[in-house]
Amino acid sequence: MRINNNLMAMNTHRQLGITTNGGAKATEKLSSGFRINRAGDDAAGLAISEKMRGQIRGLTQASRNAQDGISLIQTAEGALNETHAILQRMRELAVQSSTDTNTDDDRAEIQKEIDQLATEITRISETTQFNTMELLDGSYKDKKFHIGANENQNTTIAINDMSANALKVAGGIELLKLEEGVDVGEIQAIEGFANLDDDTEIDALKDKEGNIVALEVGSDWYAIEDLELGGDNDDEIVVKGDAKSLNVEDDGFALDGKLVVKAEDEEVLGVDTTVLKDGDSAAAKIVAVEVDDKWYALDNVKLDTDGNALEAIDEDKVLDVKTGSYLVDKDGDPLGKTGGINVSTQTAADKAITIINDAISTVSSERSKLGALQNRLEHTIKNLDTSAENLQASESRIRDVDMAKEMMEFTKQNILQQASTAMLAQANMAPQSVLQLLR
Repeated sequence: MRINNNLMAMNTHRQLGITTNGGAKATEKLSSGFRINRAGDDAAGLAISEKMRGQIRGLTQASRNAQDGISLIQTAEGALNETHAILQRMRELAVQSSTDTNTDDDRAEIQKEIDQLATEITRISETTQFNTMELLDGSYKDKKFHIGANENQNTTIAINDMSANALKVAGGIELLKLEEGVDVGEIQAIEGFANLDDDTEIDALKDKEGNIVALEVGSDWYAIEDLELGGDNDDEIVVKGDAKSLNVEDDGFALDGKLVVKAEDEEVLGVDTTVLKDGDSAAAKIVAVEVDDKWYALDNVKLDTDGNALEAIDEDKVLDVKTGSYLVDKDGDPLGKTGGINVSTQTAADKAITIINDAISTVSSERSKLGALQNRLEHTIKNLDTSAENLQASESRIRDVDMAKEMMEFTKQNILQQASTAMLAQANMAPQSVLQLLR
């Protein structure tokens, strides 16, 4: 009988080590919940699951981005809701002012509210913010909402300028002043006319910002968009097609936003003086009087103690009178800066209704655009959440442990470990059987 107890014990010990290691791995997986705890557990599975994890977290963040985008849109759209309400009130006032049951004084009071409402529209556009960014002043352009897990998965948003000027409903009226002797080179720079002699001078009408709005061709005035280059050498400014000429007052004054006419040697309180009248007809009323090179309202002047000259009752109440010639339309109404709302006359108020209608349409279009994008983002969020959920399930099948299966493996390894331990004990007791032969 050969004694091979050492070999038996070594074999049993090796098997015990294998089962112990298997049991340790099973315990690790059961305690962590992961099938892959290190690259050695499944190298390919680890790479795939990490890539999926990146996608899952990216999709989750993209969903949050889209939700933030909806919040931004709701902020802007909520402000435009109030702008809409203001425009509806302005339209109501314009309709009220366009009926001749109102006096000029009535319309002046209506104009005051129009001016305040227009100012509020601009204030809303300048102060509506999201995360310190202005939304309605025209600066929120070409912005991107990143709504995907990967590069370039975004959508672009732009919110137009919603100020009163942009909507062409700025309160009051800014008259367009006539300036003579404007150099053609300046016209080239502003309006793009080419091949003109820079030494040529031509009369032009400019708005308050210095932009040329009309030129005198021959003896008539035309809007700048009605002119083009022509003539034998294509170097003359000519009138397009059937363009209509504009009326230009030769001697106009602006007083409190209204066009008035200067009249010499009108009698006020028995004294001949220079006055401003609210028209050039016989029925025109005197609205201001010049006293010592300053203008005062008619009710703010009186005769001096000698009764031969006029003096101001309150010299601090000087009127701001802007002199010069101004552009007027065919009806004789002064043309204001583009988009100005003027309801001081029946004709102007009637035109204001259409201008405000256009502004309401513009705001409606902007709100519709924002609403459509919001609806799109809501669908985007649902899609992102669904994709993240499905990827999570896929990643779980690769990375997470099957608890039932691993419990079976753990039980198996545990039984084998106990059996190996028992066999190792038997192998260690085998040498004692040799003693039986020596007795």
